[in-house]
Amino acid sequence: MHQTDTPPVLVTGATGRIGRIVIDQLIDAGVPVRALTHRTETAATLPSEAEVFTGDLTVPQSLEPALRGVGAVFLVWTVPPQTAAAVVERLAAHARRVVFLSSPHQTPHPFFQQPNPMAALHADIERLIAATALESTVIRPGMLASNSLPWWAATIRAGETVRWPYAAAETAPVDDRDVAAVAARTLRQDGHAGADYVLTGPESLTQAAQVEAIGDALGHRIPFEEMTPDEFRRLSKGSAPASVVDMLLAAWNAAVGQPAHITTAVADTLGRPPRTYRQWAADHATAFTESS
Repeated sequence: MHQTDTPPVLVTGATGRIGRIVIDQLIDAGVPVRALTHRTETAATLPSEAEVFTGDLTVPQSLEPALRGVGAVFLVWTVPPQTAAAVVERLAAHARRVVFLSSPHQTPHPFFQQPNPMAALHADIERLIAATALESTVIRPGMLASNSLPWWAATIRAGETVRWPYAAAETAPVDDRDVAAVAARTLRQDGHAGADYVLTGPESLTQAAQVEAIGDALGHRIPFEEMTPDEFRRLSKGSAPASVVDMLLAAWNAAVGQPAHITTAVADTLGRPPRTYRQWAADHATAFTESS
């Protein structure tokens, strides 16, 4: 059970890929948790130990009940930027600490230096946070291992050839569970104020090698074929904004023949090595074999 004198931590993006795991990690550590969701029906997917609040980052005043009495906030920004200043102002009025899920836009590696509207938004929010009295920690995951699910799982489940652009582009996929563990640690422990953590997996892997690792986890070879960037653009129409598709293609193109940027931030923060992509693939093997 958590200690009653510990102020709760508010997790925004509570049902998202990272936020949902952050909630579990905080509960496991005995920290009282508040989960912010903008749809009441998603509350059923959250653990019963979490106190669920409905609120919307685009309506800053809707956050007021969830913020009353909190000690720290995990901020995940998934909406347009117009209300960012008002939201940060409210966080600063209530909380002592904020951990912001950002991106590695300051990292001097070609993969992270492509024009990216999300990176510009993240930089603006970081400036807003820095102008407050909040104790802040910025965490910047690189490529998430879980991106492999929307990209390749349906094709692999169907037994088809994975067709993808820039097979030789190298990234260092980081396990979502490691990102969440760093977030949970920095939310509940002192000593991370002002810290800026770029989080990566432990090894540089080409995209083709990542598909191969999934095949190893499944016990069979997955056929892989490179497609052209134009074909990728055409096939992505309607499923992702053109700006995101262009950003990904530019980043992968820049990463060909260039070992991925790797940091020790996960190990430094958690005191253990980050999970490998092969571990991630083995742990998520059923996602590539069973229809969800």
